[in-house]
Amino acid sequence: MTYPIIGTGAVASIGRDPDEIFTSLCTGRSGLAPLRAFDPSRFNAQLLFEIDDRAVEGVDEPGRATRLLIEAVRQAAEDAGLPEDLSGIPVLVGTGLRELRSLELWWRDGVPFDADGLHFEDALRRRFGAVDTHTFAGACSASLYALALAWDLLELGEAETVIVAGCDVVTESMFGQADRVQFDPPRSVRPFDKERQGTILGEGAAAVVLTRAAAPDRPVHAWLRSVAVNCDAHHQTAPDAAGVEAAVREAQELARVTPGEIDLVVLHATGTPLNDLTEATVTAQVFDGARPALTGIKSLTGHTSGSAGLLSLIVALRSLDTGLVPPIAGLAEPLPEGAGLHLVTGSPLAAPLRTAQINSFGFGGVNAVAIVGGAA
Repeated sequence: MTYPIIGTGAVASIGRDPDEIFTSLCTGRSGLAPLRAFDPSRFNAQLLFEIDDRAVEGVDEPGRATRLLIEAVRQAAEDAGLPEDLSGIPVLVGTGLRELRSLELWWRDGVPFDADGLHFEDALRRRFGAVDTHTFAGACSASLYALALAWDLLELGEAETVIVAGCDVVTESMFGQADRVQFDPPRSVRPFDKERQGTILGEGAAAVVLTRAAAPDRPVHAWLRSVAVNCDAHHQTAPDAAGVEAAVREAQELARVTPGEIDLVVLHATGTPLNDLTEATVTAQVFDGARPALTGIKSLTGHTSGSAGLLSLIVALRSLDTGLVPPIAGLAEPLPEGAGLHLVTGSPLAAPLRTAQINSFGFGGVNAVAIVGGAA
């Protein structure tokens, strides 16, 4: 089975909706900026891909992850022509950190915060009347993990329509951990580049609406052909090439496509030494003899954790619709393992695109890969 994607919504440091985000990627506009809400004297790193939505510059506030999630879901529901009342529609949310930043502000500064706000269920119910909501805290692949569960709901006939979302804002504790791991903080994210130094965290939210059957009067953005998920449990943070390759091959098998039929791959492409090396090696093995266009978005959005997979998927949908592939910003010299791959650099690539693959790999070895086909 394939399921139509009939609505999309997204917010990131480079745009307040999917169109603006895609335009920014094609024009090379970055969301990287000096720290806005953290005390810079505490850290070596001084840069972050933050969404500039705070009421007072430099003063952080609780509930931002929830606010971004609500906006992405609102956009997607409106785009899909859904009613304001979403009480009959499951909402599945993938996240890495939930509202941990709000908890930090409560603990350190005494900012009012109720424990019920750590998850998103109450806010989704208040704003949309949603009562069948589920939050999955699963790091970098969380939103594609939620997408796989949505596929199951549709496949089993448990729901006619499902909203899948992902969101995260950067917490001070997570930023501090990254700062201690990366002793020489990168000043940019350079995915698949020989001189890459590491990743920089970002903020974002994304949502899509799936349905079992598209209405005749509603446009379809694309068709979800498969989602494959596995957990290789190889290491807490390090990827495992065998587990990654297994997820990619399973997604293609479920979608009934060969590597040669994939026109575009939106890579996970974090800019970290080990992750990019593993993904480049696996991609070269899987696509041996085939040359899909390869891109990644984190050089301009940062690593947006739980929303990363869906943000990449929405970019893939825009590419299928427009025939344009945004380049990987900051890629000057491909790492040797990726030297033979068709990495899009410099300017957007114009090409006929029918089928796209989206990679998303998370801590703990949770690998998720989706395949989508164009609406035409």
